[in-house]
Amino acid sequence: MQIIFILFILYDKGGLNVDWIKGMQRAIDYIEENLLIDLNYSEISKHAYVSEFHFQRVFSILCGYTVGEYIKSRRLSLAAEELSMSDVKIIDIAFKYGYETSESFSKAFARFHGVTPKKARESGAKLKSFCRLIIKISLEGGKKMDYMIEKKEGLTFVGYKTKFEGGLHEREKAEEEFWINTRDKQEALKQIWQEEGVWYTLSTNFNDYGFEHYIAVKSDAECTEGFERINLSGFTYAIFSTEECCFPTRIFMDLRKQVISEWLPSSDYFLASGPEITVLYWYGKPNKGKRYIELWIPVNKK
Repeated sequence: MQIIFILFILYDKGGLNVDWIKGMQRAIDYIEENLLIDLNYSEISKHAYVSEFHFQRVFSILCGYTVGEYIKSRRLSLAAEELSMSDVKIIDIAFKYGYETSESFSKAFARFHGVTPKKARESGAKLKSFCRLIIKISLEGGKKMDYMIEKKEGLTFVGYKTKFEGGLHEREKAEEEFWINTRDKQEALKQIWQEEGVWYTLSTNFNDYGFEHYIAVKSDAECTEGFERINLSGFTYAIFSTEECCFPTRIFMDLRKQVISEWLPSSDYFLASGPEITVLYWYGKPNKGKRYIELWIPVNKK
């Protein structure tokens, strides 16, 4: 079954940003046409007419995996087809799809398909198919998205960080585990926060291998061991908010994808290189039902 890459586009200022959509498809087509060579992310993004950073971030948010993961999965999917339908040597297929040794190919192949390349050639072997992406446009107009554009100056946080591997699709589960496993540090942060009940998370230094993630509070306090001071100034943010409810985390990821797939392509802004911030207004009783989350997306004017 073919994987479909869907963009929901809003009417804005008299029209749709069709060039943005076409650019994403051109970049995907370029990847597909050059899967057997050493692909350069800078060259891929040129086909989308956006920066390398912008393309990788948008791709990851909308698709649920990074550009690198997509390329790797497509190559391993095609390699499995070739293995099952030909007598070409395993080492030759490994070289063809970008692996320098049969050992590295076998390990990657087994992780992806659940069987070794040798087993893949046996009758009845179950293999995984990862189909190419195709953009389909679905017009979705007539609804509002409230937002603010603000330039943030002189923000100071104290927090602690981890490194998440892979794309932002892994963020929800990984972040939940990070919160659960660091309760002691959260208690320490509660002693210095300037806004009771308000937590910040900062995601930064994105690349195709992962990103750094902080749990923090707004504070000017001195840092102790295990904590860092984060100073931010001069970044412009597009700010969106979930509705108020007991558990806004359940709707936050949908909001995030909606911002990238609907608001961004129809706006006069593009993603900037800077920390993505979420602000959790995590009130306790009796205001538990009034919790909400703000999403701060760093942007620049086109």
